[in-house]
Amino acid sequence: MFMLGPALLEVSARRIMNRLHESHGEPALAAAAVNPALSAVLDQHGAALRDILDHGVEDAEEVPPLLLLAGYVRGLLDQAREHQPATAQDLAEMIATPMTGLPPADWTRADWMQLRLAAVCVQAQAIN
Repeated sequence: MFMLGPALLEVSARRIMNRLHESHGEPALAAAAVNPALSAVLDQHGAALRDILDHGVEDAEEVPPLLLLAGYVRGLLDQAREHQPATAQDLAEMIATPMTGLPPADWTRADWMQLRLAAVCVQAQAIN
């Protein structure tokens, strides 16, 4: 029997990951193609991410990997919002653009969050 709940979760996860790939994945991968140091940093973030999902999530093998990645992204963004005082302009940007951790203009100056979000995209590509 087809269960609607898991299908909706997967659709939502794909939507999150597609949006993230456009904003972070594609530009970061393009920058990494010409900057070996950035490529290495993305690889390190990817390894940490794999460890978290493989060893830090109970029963992870029973959950589709894309759902795990989307859940991880939501958790990161929720935590970032909790720990950063938001100005009125920040709130307006969050509403207009559901993703925070906005991509940098120059990926060689990317912060931890931007790099981790880009690494999530790399992992999602490996799954698909």
